[in-house]
Amino acid sequence: MDRLKKAAVQHRRIAAVQRDRGRDAEADRHEARADALESGRVTDRTDDVIGIFRAVFRR
Repeated sequence: MDRLKKAAVQHRRIAAVQRDRGRDAEADRHEARADALESGRVTDRTDDVIGIFRAVFRR
């Protein structure tokens, strides 16, 4: 879950920079992504994918 929280914080920072530069549509997109990450609608499957690759490419 740490990865998702860190990603949400990063998206919010990017959104703030985009708003400062006058790119409101881009900022809205990053804000929406941060909201999705924080809401739990996104599942972190990174560990599962890493496990699959390790199993497939194991020598």
